[in-house]
This record gives sequence, structure tokens and C-alpha cells, in this order.
Amino acid sequence: MWGSVFPWGRRASDQPIQPPVSPGPDRNLEQLIAHERVEVLYQPQIEPFSGRVTGAEALVRSAIESSAPSLFARAAAAGLSERLSRLIQRKALRAAAVWEGPLKGLKLSINLLPEDICREGYDNWLLEEIANAGIDPARITAEITESALLVDQQEVAARLARLREAGVTIAIDDFGTGYASLAYLTTLPLDVIKIDRGLIADIVGGERDRIVVKAMIRLARELELKVIVEGVESTAQLALLADWGCDLYQGFLGAGALTEDELRRFVATAEIQAA
Repeated sequence: MWGSVFPWGRRASDQPIQPPVSPGPDRNLEQLIAHERVEVLYQPQIEPFSGRVTGAEALVRSAIESSAPSLFARAAAAGLSERLSRLIQRKALRAAAVWEGPLKGLKLSINLLPEDICREGYDNWLLEEIANAGIDPARITAEITESALLVDQQEVAARLARLREAGVTIAIDDFGTGYASLAYLTTLPLDVIKIDRGLIADIVGGERDRIVVKAMIRLARELELKVIVEGVESTAQLALLADWGCDLYQGFLGAGALTEDELRRFVATAEIQAA
């Protein structure tokens, strides 16, 4: 989610009015997308008690930008966000479809941009990609953020419902950071909430943070939603989250973004340790 940031003591109205800037060409990025020169990485989603890995979130790395946020910011400036997003989704689906050994059957989470899910026909496109890859829709989780719901929530909900009817799991990402997050729990066809890392950073030492996150997990449980917590970095955080009923966690306590080979070794080791 992007917004305007102004220095302390200055208001947006103090800034000189600039004419709208149209997206400009970015030949290097266009070539990167056309030739599919992006690498898909995977962050494991881990059970707190057993340590088993049940899924992984698809992320991206490229040679032309140092991070995924900077790559997508560049794509947004060039009007290429949707093409980049769909490329990553396609590559992740095709990779996961042929996983064998320790990765066989592992669930795959893919991130949907607002441009994706707000586009008419996107649900059909994604289901076709899933079918073309030959992967079971039940292995796929589609993650959306609140910003995707600010254009036409009713249409977005209908597209998500069609994906869900086909077997795709629906998750709302960065839960708890938006102004209307609680309302979405009753108005959207959801299966999972992902609690944002910012909310759990101080759950060990901060009483209010602890109360809020614990209440979120309890509410999700009562609504029969699964809970994934992002940004877990300490055993103390994990102990609290496990006690409160968190289903899965992501974070550097487990692993960061891994290549497919690294993910395979990580999952195999986790299986041995959990046995």
C-alpha cells in the first residue's frame, strides 16, 4: 500500500501542485517481464508446535532491483504492475505443480495485487492458469490486501467467491492494519487471516499489543478462520502465539525467503525433526 509522506510540520496543502505523471516506458523492466527473468522464492509457513511446514508464500527476486517492494514500485511507475504480478503467479503455479519429494503436496500462497482482483475476468484467468499448470486448486491460497477492496468490494467479493467455489483458499493479508478489517470478516468469503508483523513486534513486552493480537486470534477461531502470523522473530513471540491458537507462522525465526532447493532441504529437515 502506497501513500504520500510529508515532512513534519508541513501539510499536503503546502506542497506545490504537480501535474499528473503518466507511466513512462521502462525497457529493462519490459524485457525482464517478456523473457520471464524473475526468480520466485518461497517463505515457509510453519506449524508452531510440530515445526512441520505445510505451505509456502511465493515471493520474487530480480537482478534489476534490490528488493521486491522496489521492483513493484518501479513496475507501478511504468504501468507494469499487473503484468509483473501475473508473471510471478504463473511461474509459482507451474513450479509448485511439479514439486516432488518433501515438497509434494505443499500448499502455495500467491499474492494478488489490487490491479489483479479488481480486473474483470481475473478469477477466470487464475483458474485457467491453475488448470494449465496441472495443480490442485485446493493447494492454492490467494492472498489479498485491504486496498484491493476499496474500489468495488461487491465485485471483488464475487470474484473471490468464484475462486473459493473452485477450491482455492482465500486469505486477507496484513490483517489489522486497515480501518475496516473487522467488517471484512463478515462480508468476504474468507478462510484465513494473516496478522501483520507490525502487530506482533511488541507482544512480548507490550500489554496492549498482547491483548489485541490474542483477541484477533480468538475472534478468528470463533468464526472458524485459520490464522497465520507474519514476522515471527523470537521463541518468546512464538510461544505466546502457539498458546493463543495460531495455526501457522512465517518469519525469520523459521526461515526467510528461500530458493526452491533451499525450501526442499528446509522442509525435509523439519519433517525429520518433527518425527
